[in-house]
Amino acid sequence: MSTPSTASRRAAALPPQQRREAIIDAVRPLLLEQGEGVTIRQIAAAAGVAEGTIFGVFADKDELLGATLEAALDIEPFERAMAAIDQSMPFEQRLISAATLIQARVVDVWQLLSSVGPRQRERLSRPMIESAALVELLSVEPHRFRVDASTAARTLRALSLSLTHPMLTTEPASPTDIVDLFLRGVGAPS
Repeated sequence: MSTPSTASRRAAALPPQQRREAIIDAVRPLLLEQGEGVTIRQIAAAAGVAEGTIFGVFADKDELLGATLEAALDIEPFERAMAAIDQSMPFEQRLISAATLIQARVVDVWQLLSSVGPRQRERLSRPMIESAALVELLSVEPHRFRVDASTAARTLRALSLSLTHPMLTTEPASPTDIVDLFLRGVGAPS
C-alpha cells in the first residue's frame, strides 16, 4: 500500500535577482513580527526555499537583514505612487493624497526600523532623499507657495513626518489637517 507523498512547499526556480527579491519580501513581515531574532529556518520556510538557497544569495543573516532594510527605504515605489496621484483632482485633494502616502511611508519605515537593533539602523543613517514626484506635483501650482517647489516638498514631508511619527506624537494628524497646516500655517487669520 502506497501513501501519498507530501511534497514540501518550495518556490519555483527564479532568476537570481527575482529569488533575492522574493526572499527579501518574505523577511519583511517576519522582521515586523519577530525582530532580529527571526531565524534563517523561519525565513526559508516563509520564502518557500531551502536554507542553503538563502546562503547562495546572501553571505549571512546580517547581509539579508541589511538588504531587507535597504529595500524598505527604496524611494522608487513611493515615487511611483506619488506620480500616480490623479492630476484631475483639485490641488488640495492631490496634496491630501500626497500626505497620505507620506504618512504611510513614515509608519512602514518606522515599524521596520524599530524591529531591528541599533547596529542595523546605524547602517541606514542618511538624509532623506528628495522626492522628485512630490516636487513635480507641487510645481504645477508654484503661485501657491512662498518658496520653490523643492523646499515646499521637503517642508510637506517634514511636517507629515513630525505629525505622524509614533515617537513624536501620540495621535497622528489627519492628512487633511497636515495639508491645512502646510498651506495656511499655524497663525490665526487676521
